[in-house]
Amino acid sequence: MAGDRAALIALLKQRSVRFGDFTLASGARSSWYIDCRLTTMSAAGQRLIGPLALTEINAAGWRPDAIGGLTMGADPVAYAIAAASMDAEVPIDAFSVRREAKRHGTGRRIEGNFSAGHKVVVIEDVITSGTSALAAIEAIREAGGEVLGLLALVDREAGGREKITAAGVPARVLVTATELGVTSS
Repeated sequence: MAGDRAALIALLKQRSVRFGDFTLASGARSSWYIDCRLTTMSAAGQRLIGPLALTEINAAGWRPDAIGGLTMGADPVAYAIAAASMDAEVPIDAFSVRREAKRHGTGRRIEGNFSAGHKVVVIEDVITSGTSALAAIEAIREAGGEVLGLLALVDREAGGREKITAAGVPARVLVTATELGVTSS
């Protein structure tokens, strides 16, 4: 697995780390940006992320019924984990959390394989301020889900993980900004 983790870090550096002038979802400005979708939506990224994330979920002792987070950043990560879990004893299905409920059809905010009472792990592609992850956690709890913890692909190391854990949700990450060769700004 150490080789796969190194390969994931290399892939994120190659595909996802960008330098320039960016406004983050939090409104903060940054000289660098991590567009994880360029990695998470690639075949190589899917193959690496699924097993690595599943190993991290198991190491945390979490036994979720389902995994998911805010669409669209969390979606490919959750799907990679769900696919990798097919070789596990108990497969884990995925779901997506919308920023707001649909105004048509079922009117649901959470789509996919989620039901009230499910124990879930919330997925995030990049943690910065923690606001997006906390919004997903709130939506899941409002819908009757039990949040076991949060797993992020990348932590920008900007205080978001600490904000999430301070809210009572254990948080784990696969890769830090430092490991990608960038520092918080």
